[in-house]
Amino acid sequence: MGWLWAIIVGFVLGLIAKAIIPGKQHSPLWLTTIFGMLGAIVGNAVARAAGVDATSGIDWWRHLFQLVAAIIIVGVGDMVYMAVRGNKKQRRHTA
Repeated sequence: MGWLWAIIVGFVLGLIAKAIIPGKQHSPLWLTTIFGMLGAIVGNAVARAAGVDATSGIDWWRHLFQLVAAIIIVGVGDMVYMAVRGNKKQRRHTA
């Protein structure tokens, strides 16, 4: 059940991050989900380092850290995806 929950959280974080980032992102949905999962992991680590990983009630700070990390990872990951994808397309046309 832990993996299923991680996938769901990653999916939601990835979609929210894509909605917040201006412009169009070209990475596929499965990659956005992985980026969101990575954002959750990084956000949890930052929250733990800040001492706000476990609070009474809803962990708003932890969720905020997760979202910010997901936004950064989705943005950078999409740029890398497009750079790699663009290079593959250029090689096909020149060969």
